[in-house]
Amino acid sequence: MNCSGSPFNRRQFLTVGALGGLGLTLSDLLHLERAQAQQKQYAQLPAKAQSVIHLFLPGGIAHQESFDPKPYAPLEYRGEIGTVSTNTGEVFSATLPRLAKVADKVAVIRSMTHNEAAHERGTHNMFTGYRPSPALQYPCLGSVVSHELGPRNNLPPYVCIPNQPNEFAGSGYLSSAFAPFSLGADPAVSGFQVRDLSLPGGVTDERFARRRSALEAVNDYFAARDRSDTVLAMDTFYERAYNLISSPAAREAFQLDAEPAPLRDAYGRNSAGQGLLMARRLVAAGVRLVTVTYGSWDHHNQVTANMQRQMPNLDQALAALVEDLAQSGLLNETLVMVSSEFGRTPKINGTAGRDHWPKVFSVLLAGGGIRGGMIYGASNATAAEPELDPVSPADLATTVYHQLGIVADKELMAPGNRPIEIVDGGTLLKGLLA
Repeated sequence: MNCSGSPFNRRQFLTVGALGGLGLTLSDLLHLERAQAQQKQYAQLPAKAQSVIHLFLPGGIAHQESFDPKPYAPLEYRGEIGTVSTNTGEVFSATLPRLAKVADKVAVIRSMTHNEAAHERGTHNMFTGYRPSPALQYPCLGSVVSHELGPRNNLPPYVCIPNQPNEFAGSGYLSSAFAPFSLGADPAVSGFQVRDLSLPGGVTDERFARRRSALEAVNDYFAARDRSDTVLAMDTFYERAYNLISSPAAREAFQLDAEPAPLRDAYGRNSAGQGLLMARRLVAAGVRLVTVTYGSWDHHNQVTANMQRQMPNLDQALAALVEDLAQSGLLNETLVMVSSEFGRTPKINGTAGRDHWPKVFSVLLAGGGIRGGMIYGASNATAAEPELDPVSPADLATTVYHQLGIVADKELMAPGNRPIEIVDGGTLLKGLLA
């Protein structure tokens, strides 16, 4: 039995019949064959980036006072902050003088757009590439990277600094084994230590090894009786935790005080600076993706004063990160992304602030095969909507995955054996690629 054009032979159809009583259907076999074919295809996709540093600015940073100023718009649209010329001949907001000097190494998307004006929904969109759904919790970028690429050098594949920033920065429908490892403290705080990274007082290496053996026996007992996500995820969690604690090189990756004092000063002795320096240290050691969360940018009131207060630390840290990665040679293999859940309204409101505005906003990218010194897309004259090359969260996610060697339309299995594409309908932004 052999149907023309069919990928199945007689043996495979007999297998379906033999296993039908065990619940395996032809549909199941079709999904299996498709998954196997996809794995062969995806394994050949080259990766331009080995790691990602994602700087998330929660609250919705004003694009007009950062990456997309409008100096020729009326005052009530452009705001009170002026502009600074970049080393590429473009302009940034005057809040970014240091970043302007390394603009030749970064790309700014000025035409990001979606329709979610609530913080939670906008955040979900930007972290997952999907609009929120009441039926399914989607995994974030970091958890997908953890699932697809796994750990390197005994380090967690996905790390959050200082903590997981929101509920959408987790593993979603994937196993909780792919959730992030959180530092648990701000690296800028005096006496900073990563929680749970060292052995408790009085526990020797020998005692630690005995505890591990005993725990493995307990895990084996329960795993043989319960194959739930909780048991399997905890087993994976403990295995990675043991690897982390028992590896001197892995523990060393988290020792921020090993960095030279002048470099720490260059980044800035604050949450933005030390967070990004820690992120650089972790990706250099082998972490796949680090999310750093900094500040609160929900400036419904006094946007000028708030931006002037918060932006200097961000500007210093981000410029230092780009320069540091470039000088060390890591920029070619490290993709830097700066994002927020949305932008702010084109017109200044009655309390001298700007309100939520998802119709157009900006995202910065650098390194990892991204072409530096460019502006991608454009907003209109008042920064109210895209005028050129609109970019959706799905487009952005597809492009980031592509640079990591992950095909965005690969299907993962959600509960109930439902095949769900990593990203649905995103377009690769080829104009951004070097």
